[in-house]
Amino acid sequence: MNAPVRDKRAKPASAGLDKGAFFRLSRMLHAYLSAFAFLALIFFSATGVLLNHPEWFESYRPAESQQALALTPAELASAKASKDVAKALAAAVSAKARFPGAYASGDIDGRQALVRMEGPKGSADLTIDMTTGKVDARITRTNFLAITQDLHRGKNVGTAWRWVIDLSAWLIGAMALIGYVLFFSLRFRLKTSLILTAVSLAVLVGIAWLFVP
Repeated sequence: MNAPVRDKRAKPASAGLDKGAFFRLSRMLHAYLSAFAFLALIFFSATGVLLNHPEWFESYRPAESQQALALTPAELASAKASKDVAKALAAAVSAKARFPGAYASGDIDGRQALVRMEGPKGSADLTIDMTTGKVDARITRTNFLAITQDLHRGKNVGTAWRWVIDLSAWLIGAMALIGYVLFFSLRFRLKTSLILTAVSLAVLVGIAWLFVP
């Protein structure tokens, strides 16, 4: 007679965390996030250096020019009828001529309106005659380096670029955290990586505490 065959069943898989799959997923996410995050990191690090050295641009003077135009009686009447007259005047003028910046502030003083437009590309100060519709514009245009500095600071950049700043911050932060997770997959380098992290943190805190006035 043949000996009975034992039913060799596979041992049930552990219900714990699959570290190999987790680290593979982390490496994949790190690679995909870096496609955008590295570009953002390069931009904000380079412009951060420029912001930290304003003395490099002490001799810089933005280009200034003058421009005159006029609003039609219908355009002037439409702006006067709006809830925010100064903002409506800025929109009407911008529809007739391309000025740098977006509406920042305005003041109506009797027969005259003063409207300020600001943006990374420059600014425009508009003096508008509320009777005739005549517009005198003093335009200031900045150079490329000044534009990049305002983009870094998020100054007068509009909603779309503010989203870019927020998205960049979240992606760079996520990529950095995933990078620390990947440290734990490097068994022979983990101790060194954690020591360097601790030392880096101590140096940053020490400089901020001891040397920043």
